[in-house]
Amino acid sequence: MLNFDIQSHRPLREIVYEELRDLILRGEIKPGTRMMEIELAEDMGVSRTPIREAIRKLEKEGLVTIEPRRGAYVSDVSVKDMVDILEVRSTLEGLAAYLAAKRMTKAEQMELMETAQRFNEALKVGDMAGMIKCDTKLHHQMFVASRNKHLIKMVEALQELVLRFRYIYYKDFKRAEEMPAEHQRICEAIISGNAEAARNEAFNHIDQLKEMILRDDIF
Repeated sequence: MLNFDIQSHRPLREIVYEELRDLILRGEIKPGTRMMEIELAEDMGVSRTPIREAIRKLEKEGLVTIEPRRGAYVSDVSVKDMVDILEVRSTLEGLAAYLAAKRMTKAEQMELMETAQRFNEALKVGDMAGMIKCDTKLHHQMFVASRNKHLIKMVEALQELVLRFRYIYYKDFKRAEEMPAEHQRICEAIISGNAEAARNEAFNHIDQLKEMILRDDIF
């Protein structure tokens, strides 16, 4: 049941949505699970209305699939899904890194390096949630620094699926161990103002992830 005393200042539909989203992202509600409104409402101590609203929002983000006469199910995840998203990300992130190298301020550069360092610290202690948080933030900082609102909007449309995939592939700790060096090369290229190198390093970063997913059994 949700703790409403702590979060009572927020709309109920937002609290329910975020709780269900996080359960799906963390894999606590498995792909293929039917989202039963009555059961979820009882488990969370709410009415069916915020549950229904949350499911509709999750469908728009690709985390839930609603089938006529069958109901709502947590969307399946396949290797092809992940590769398809990474193919899009490689182009978008390459462009973001390219523009960030030209437009990122000194303050933003410092924040970028701080995020990369916090990722490294989380890696050292095996803090998967911390790694995911820092990895997400680092990539977000590049997009913000691109100063391209349309580029930012495009990547925001993918953010929930990207976050879901991070929870999956970060279970492979060997992959996580390669991240610091890749992040460092991207950051150095951006900070040096070498736009082409920044684009190439960002593209290679995503390409390495794609190769790992195609090579290894991550499910």
